[in-house]
Amino acid sequence: MNSDKLFELFFYVLPAAITGGVAYYFFQTYLKNEEGRRRYKIHAEAMRHSMPLRLQAYERLVLFLERISPAQLLIRITPQSSNKHDYEEYVIAQIEQEYEHNLTQQIYISAQCWDIITTAKNATIQTIRKTNMSPNIDSANKLREVILTDLFDKQSPSSIAIAYLKNEVGGLWDR
Repeated sequence: MNSDKLFELFFYVLPAAITGGVAYYFFQTYLKNEEGRRRYKIHAEAMRHSMPLRLQAYERLVLFLERISPAQLLIRITPQSSNKHDYEEYVIAQIEQEYEHNLTQQIYISAQCWDIITTAKNATIQTIRKTNMSPNIDSANKLREVILTDLFDKQSPSSIAIAYLKNEVGGLWDR
């Protein structure tokens, strides 16, 4: 008789346990979906607020690259004397100053993009130094002339970096 009551109790509890298990499963699924939805909303809101800052950073970095482009830089910065070494150091100091002024923008862009910007800056400095080592260069004006003439044959590091930035900004809309 005792086993009959136990068997009867089992049949009463079994449907309640199955119903409780199914309810628990659906409740857990609902909570996971709600958590995902909340995270998506927070992420979307953060993107909405950060997008203008990111775009502004890209704009500033394009301006930086334009300003250190040898064509723009050497036209904007005229030699104060005919000493080619003084001019070289002054121009490089201007590039470094522009770079330091824009260091904080790297938090808004990808690490690869920042590396390309740094590489463009370093390549520009290297071009200036390498050109100044030539024995044919005897004055600051001659240094300017040779660097600008060499640019007619190839792309400047700045223009390559700007193309990369434009590509990265285009990728912002795909996300």
